[in-house]
Amino acid sequence: MTDATQEQTGPMVAADGTPLKKSLARSLRNQKMRALALIAPLLIFVLLTFLAPIFDMLFRSVENQMVSDTLPETVAALDSWDASGTEEPGEDVFRALYFDLFLAAEAKEHTKLGTRLNYEQVGISSLFRTSGRSLDDVGEVWQDWLEDDVDEIWGEGSFWYDMMSGEPADEAVLDDARDRMATLTGDSMRGDIGFAPGEAISALLPRTAREYAAFAVFTAIEDEDVVAEEDPWEAVYAAFAYDLSQPGTADAIGSYTGTGADQLQAVVAQLDTMPPVDFKAAFAAIDQDWMSVENWAAIKVYSSRYTSGYFLNAVDMQLGPDGPEARPENQQIYMMLFRRTLVMSLVITFSCIALGYPVAWLLANLPARRANLLMILVLLPFWTSLLVRTSAWKVMLQQQGVINDVLVWLGIVADDARLVMINNQFGTIVAMTHILLPFMILPLYSVMQTIPPSYLRAAKSLGANNWTAFWRVYFPQSVPGIGAGSILVFILAIGYYITPELVGGTTGTFISNRIAYHISSSLNWGLAAALGTILLLVVLLLYWVYDRIVGIDNVKLGG
Repeated sequence: MTDATQEQTGPMVAADGTPLKKSLARSLRNQKMRALALIAPLLIFVLLTFLAPIFDMLFRSVENQMVSDTLPETVAALDSWDASGTEEPGEDVFRALYFDLFLAAEAKEHTKLGTRLNYEQVGISSLFRTSGRSLDDVGEVWQDWLEDDVDEIWGEGSFWYDMMSGEPADEAVLDDARDRMATLTGDSMRGDIGFAPGEAISALLPRTAREYAAFAVFTAIEDEDVVAEEDPWEAVYAAFAYDLSQPGTADAIGSYTGTGADQLQAVVAQLDTMPPVDFKAAFAAIDQDWMSVENWAAIKVYSSRYTSGYFLNAVDMQLGPDGPEARPENQQIYMMLFRRTLVMSLVITFSCIALGYPVAWLLANLPARRANLLMILVLLPFWTSLLVRTSAWKVMLQQQGVINDVLVWLGIVADDARLVMINNQFGTIVAMTHILLPFMILPLYSVMQTIPPSYLRAAKSLGANNWTAFWRVYFPQSVPGIGAGSILVFILAIGYYITPELVGGTTGTFISNRIAYHISSSLNWGLAAALGTILLLVVLLLYWVYDRIVGIDNVKLGG
């Protein structure tokens, strides 16, 4: 075989010597990249404005980090407490609650925590709010003892700063304080605070060092003040009293030689006069509701970072100490609202089919000039505000409204027996049928326009009467338009909330009205997200059922 023959039987190459297959693949890849670059802005827009909010909603329906982030030490201490028992937690839990809640109150986060828990245990919000204002009084007991009975130097911020500082620095205590405050405030807390707790004082007074470090971080970063010039929080005095009450602390202070050693030894000399360290009694004095097992059970049950509680609430259940349980009968509302929403949306959809089919048939069979004129009337509602159309129905349907006045004038109803057609399910169905009717007419019209009139003439020529020709020939060809319009109307109806809110009263509102309430009024976004997620899943399930029965491929908008 010659060299020329080998060259002819070898791989084909492009003009630049690259194998043709490789050159074509590179060309196709470049085309795809250019196409992707063209649609990238739209793709990013869809991700940011459509998918991201949906995923955020899904996450909020299970997210429950507020309790564990605000009361981390309390949650850990509650782990061994039996929430299904009758005894309130022990001293260790109340001690952890004091220091956690004090930091939360300084960061103004305790009221948010109370609001979150109030969704599950009514009344606990006010408990957190009033307790946050009283925590200073707890620490002031030991502050007054130190300043009045021991040495007034304990009231000076500069003395505390000098005593708590030292080399080498205990970076672990400082990092823990930064992390605690960052979790509460949402800030990084990584700036220079001009303070570092010494290892010696941290080992001697661990709780005091921990609370003073948190005070220093918050003072320097959040308040932007000089730590050495500020008096410590009352929680620091409470922590100091707790450390002093621990076995072995007094002996360790006797051998301590760092800054403040003399003052510490003077404190030890008067330990017998120190007020008792009893955080449980302190909280009982603040509010007796802290002795309620139900309140503590709510804190423990909702202390995990993720919860099924929102979804349980959305189906009229609740998360109790022993797991899911049914809510009291007088609090069960959401399943009834889901059923009402589905049933009324179906009724509205069938009403739109019944009213829209004849209109669409008329538009499709009239001469073009008259059909275009009538189409303007169909589209006219789109040029009118939704609020105006809904308000107009309030005027029409109310007992002193136009329809009742006409019925009384005609003698059909008595003046003292006017029909109640507003603030109920009837009003919602009428108003929403009117609003959604164009969304049914347009898909029907677009499909009917493609049905050749000769089909009906051929059926009649073969002996069919008008009804048989319509039912056997025309109607089956219009079914795809009915399917498209039904899906459109049903999905719009199931998520409507403005019209039911205005004309539905107490019996004609939808689940969407409750979702809007929780988003804008009660601010229970977790429950709103759970309700929205369930509504989304119901729609997807019905869509799947429709696809299995009818076939989504049979749905057309014309053509």
